[in-house]
Amino acid sequence: MGIRWDALLVREVARELNNKLARARLRAVRFDGNSRDAILFFREATVVWRLHPDRGTVSVHEPRDPGADALPLASRVRRIHAPADERLIVFELIPVRGRRQASDLVVELLGNQWNCLIAEGEAGILRHVLHTRTGKRLLRVGQPYQRPAASARLGADSIIVTRTEWAAWVGNVPPEERAKSLVSGVAWTSPLNVKALLPPSESPSETDPGFALWRQLAEGSALTPCLLRLERGDQPYPVALPGVQYDPVESLLAAFTHFSEGDEGIGSPESTLVDPHVLRRLEKEIESAERRGTSLVAELDSLEDPEKLRAVGDLLLARYHDIPTGVESATIEDFEGNPVVVQLDPGAPAHKNAAAYYDRAAKTDRALKRLPAMIEAAKSDASDFRDLLLKASAGLAMSEEIEARLPAARVVRAPKGEEESLPYRRYTSSGGIEIRVGRGAKHNDALTFHHAAPNDVWLHARHTAGAHVVLRWSGPGNPPGRDLEEAAILAALHSKARTSGSVPVDYTLRKYVRKPRGAASGAVLPDRVKTLFVRPDPEVAERLADA
Repeated sequence: MGIRWDALLVREVARELNNKLARARLRAVRFDGNSRDAILFFREATVVWRLHPDRGTVSVHEPRDPGADALPLASRVRRIHAPADERLIVFELIPVRGRRQASDLVVELLGNQWNCLIAEGEAGILRHVLHTRTGKRLLRVGQPYQRPAASARLGADSIIVTRTEWAAWVGNVPPEERAKSLVSGVAWTSPLNVKALLPPSESPSETDPGFALWRQLAEGSALTPCLLRLERGDQPYPVALPGVQYDPVESLLAAFTHFSEGDEGIGSPESTLVDPHVLRRLEKEIESAERRGTSLVAELDSLEDPEKLRAVGDLLLARYHDIPTGVESATIEDFEGNPVVVQLDPGAPAHKNAAAYYDRAAKTDRALKRLPAMIEAAKSDASDFRDLLLKASAGLAMSEEIEARLPAARVVRAPKGEEESLPYRRYTSSGGIEIRVGRGAKHNDALTFHHAAPNDVWLHARHTAGAHVVLRWSGPGNPPGRDLEEAAILAALHSKARTSGSVPVDYTLRKYVRKPRGAASGAVLPDRVKTLFVRPDPEVAERLADA
C-alpha cells in the first residue's frame, strides 16, 4: 500500500524542501500521466514525485539534464510552503526570463487523488496538469485553478491555549466517538496520530498527555523524523508516536528514499528520471526482437527437407517420358518402384519442373544455414534489451546509455502524395492546445474554411503575406493568453514580416472570417478583429513543433 499523507507530514516535508531548494533555479518539469510521476529538474537537484495511488513518495536526487520531452520552465523558487492544516505543497515560482507571469507549482496530496499542476498568473490559469480531473472540482489545462476548500478545523489558524479547553473538547464526546471527533474537528490530527492523542481513560483530565503531544505537533517543535513500523507498512512521519515502533532517520526526505528503495512493488524513484519516450522505444525493441524470434522459429519449422526435394527433381528427369503435359500433379514410380504423387506446374515441361525442385532445395539449404544464427541473434537482442529495461527500472541505466544501445530509429516515409495531404502543419502550445499553420497561400483557404471549427481562433500577420493560423479552441471565453501569444508568434514567423522585431498579428473567431467572391487564394475579410504585437522567435516554433 502507498504512503498516507496527513497535514502534519505535508507541512514538514514542505519545510524540508524549502530548506533545500529555496532560491533554487527550476529548469524544466516532466509530467507522465500514465505512471503519475512528476519530475522537477532544478539546477541544484532533481525532485521526483510519484503520485500514483499505490505510491505517494517524494525523493531528491542529483541534478540531471531534462530530456527533450520535458517542459521548459525557467524559474526561481521564491519559497515552498504548505497552507496551514492542508495537504497541499506549493512551489512559488518567479520567471527568470521572458514575459511569463509568476506561477505556482502545486502538489495535491488529498486522499488518493494525488496530483501535480502548474497555475500561472493572478488568475491561476492551469498550464499543465499531471492528471486531468472532471466533476465538481475541474482540473484541466486552460481553466482557472480551483483550490480545495481551506481547513476549518479548530487550531488551524491559532493554537488551543489551555489544557482545560483540550480536556473539554475531548470530554464532551462519548469515548467511542472521540477519535472521529478529533480528526474531523481539530487541526493536525489524522488517523495516523489520533490514537496517541486520545485520553488513556474514559474521563479526560487536564493532565492527560494527549494535549502536550498535540501542542508539539501544532507548533512543530521538537519533532523527530522517523520511519514508523505500522501493520500496513512503513510510514515516514515527522514525530515518533507513543506505542508505535519506529526507526529514527536523518530527515523525512531520507525516510521517503528508504521507503521507495525498500518497496520492490514500485521500483526505484531513479527509474522515473529516464525519458519515457526512450523507455517506450526500448519496450518496442523488446517486442520486436521477440516477434522476430518467434517468426524465424516458425519459418525454420516449416522448411521442407532439401534431400527429398532433390529426389523429386531427380525422379522427374528420370521419368519425364511418363509424365503427361499440362497437369498439376502426376503419380510416378520412384527408383524402388513405389508410387509417388508429384505436384507440377502445368505450364512447364518436366525438366523445368525438375529445375524448380532443385531451386527449392537450394533455397532451403541456405535457410537452414542462415536461420539458426538469426534466431539466436533475436533471442540475444531480446534478452539484452530486457536486462537493460530491468536496469532502467532499478535506476541503474539512464536515457543516454539506453539510447546508445538502441538501434537507429527507423524512418517510415508516408506513401507518395500523402506526406503533405493536409493543408497545414501541426504545433502544440505550451498548454497542450493544437495550433494549425497553413502550408501556403493555396492551402490557407482549405485550412480556414474546411479544417477549422467556427469557434476556433483565427490569426494572421497584419498587412503582409503569410499563413493563416488556427488555434483550436472549444472552451468557454477566450483561450489562455500564453497559448494565444504562441499562436500569434507562429503567424508572425510564417509571414514576410518574420525578420521584424515586432509584428502585429490580427485575431478573431473563425466564424467571423469570410471569403469575398472572386478573391484570390488566401484572401479573406476578417471581422471583430483584435491585435497582438509579438516578437517572431524561431525557438518557439522549434519548441512547439509536433514530433
